[in-house]
Amino acid sequence: MKVVFTTKKRLTALFVLGGIVIIILSNGCVASKQISDKTGVQLWAENCQRCHNTPSPNSFSREQWKTIGMHMQSRSMLTNEERDKIVAYLQN
Repeated sequence: MKVVFTTKKRLTALFVLGGIVIIILSNGCVASKQISDKTGVQLWAENCQRCHNTPSPNSFSREQWKTIGMHMQSRSMLTNEERDKIVAYLQN
């Protein structure tokens, strides 16, 4: 069975798809803004403690926290910005 799309159906589908893309992109920007407004302490509490008890910031050296941050970024799907804020908090 051959499916034939008319120009009207194609335009309607394109319009709907365009609307969905705009919604996704605009909501993604809002989420990014909310994340960028958070401090390292907030991100640490929200992301690290959801899976395990986190150690004291004094438990590791500055270099160790950097390595741990890179390892945990891939496991918890953090952005580079989130990772950097968390590591900076833990290093201070």
